Amino acid sequence: MTSNRHTARAHRVVLVAYDGIQGLDLVGPLEVFSGANSVLRHERPDRPTYETVVVSALGGAIETESHLSINTIDARTIDDTDTIVVPGGLGAPRVADDGDVVGTVRRLADSADRVVTVCTGTFVAAAAGLLDDVRVSTHWARADALRARFPDLDVDADPIYVHDGRVWSSAGVTAGIDLALAIVEHDHGADIAQTVARWLVMFLRRPGGQTQFATPVWSERADPGPIRTAQNAIDAAPGDDHRIGRLAERVGMSERHFVRRSTDEVGTSPARYVASVRLEAAKRALETTSDTVDVIARDCGFGTAETMRRTFGRRLGASPDQYRQRFRVAR
Repeated sequence: MTSNRHTARAHRVVLVAYDGIQGLDLVGPLEVFSGANSVLRHERPDRPTYETVVVSALGGAIETESHLSINTIDARTIDDTDTIVVPGGLGAPRVADDGDVVGTVRRLADSADRVVTVCTGTFVAAAAGLLDDVRVSTHWARADALRARFPDLDVDADPIYVHDGRVWSSAGVTAGIDLALAIVEHDHGADIAQTVARWLVMFLRRPGGQTQFATPVWSERADPGPIRTAQNAIDAAPGDDHRIGRLAERVGMSERHFVRRSTDEVGTSPARYVASVRLEAAKRALETTSDTVDVIARDCGFGTAETMRRTFGRRLGASPDQYRQRFRVAR
């Protein structure tokens, strides 16, 4: 729940905009807090509402990455903040080097009980020194770049959102809506948040992590030669026998030498490469065919449907049936 000092007045949520943000990173949470206000006024008029303010370092219009113009208030006129929201977008890595924006975020966070990042807003918040010693989420496709730029940051690329201390962080784009709903639930309870979610036609708690949405981030292709030959064989028939000894024998190498060369050239072990290819093959089959889970498990090298279910639960946070329901391509 919000702290006692906020119960007598609206809880001020300051959303920091800058050129190049992803519009939905800003507007998604904004709509959740606005929706929560409507529900609170109707069902819980005794509870504080949210006062939302969209600011930028110097005020005026900013342009999103999709060229939508948004008017903002000069952040220098804001003295007190309860929650600060830092959206992401294509401009975030560049803005992380912008002293005006980073300084604005740092100053506003000084008085905030809660720091919220959406998607690559983590780049800006990290540059402001707000994410030290906490675990954060970000968009799955930007996690490696975030780790490379801020090597001391604890980045978890799978959760839709993470709450650690006063920091709340989310994955990309629509995940900012999930995060804002979680904040409303934290502040005002599940009943209020569930009502807002229903109006937005959203899950209150989206099943699974963001890994299930990721397109393959393939390992590097080895140079033409024995390791590339092994990769091609795995890709062509994921369900075949790809035990290390068989692969090494196929390309005329010892097991030890094969594993070492494969790890050096591909960046991952042969076993992990095989597992990744099989998982992606199963995902594509679930999306594009009507084959049963048993058939897909056999064809993709899992052996049994139960093994495939366990793998999906561990890697994607969803069962094969759940994955198919969400991603099946209509034909």
